[in-house]
Amino acid sequence: MTIDAGRSADPPERLRAHDVRLRLEHERDSRLSQLDAVEEAADQASADLLAVRTDAVRRVLGEIDLAFARLENGTYGVCEGCGSAIPAERLEILPYASRCVGCQQRTT
Repeated sequence: MTIDAGRSADPPERLRAHDVRLRLEHERDSRLSQLDAVEEAADQASADLLAVRTDAVRRVLGEIDLAFARLENGTYGVCEGCGSAIPAERLEILPYASRCVGCQQRTT
């Protein structure tokens, strides 16, 4: 299974689902490690700071889970805002991105 992801100047690049899955698994493992580190630092951090850090990591874990779902249903790499292909460069940096940069900027 391959995924189409557009590049800004090059013809569309085909990302392999296996490679995408590995990137997403790496991101998930990294965030789980961060979550463990935040929880271990609970004695040293204020309750508010701990809550903010924990919520941020859990939010990204949720986004990663949604990216796995998009990969399974064939919509990975398609912007949820405008329906165009998310550039491969963006997906390499942020493999769980659900929107192109333009649409993401409009939502924030």
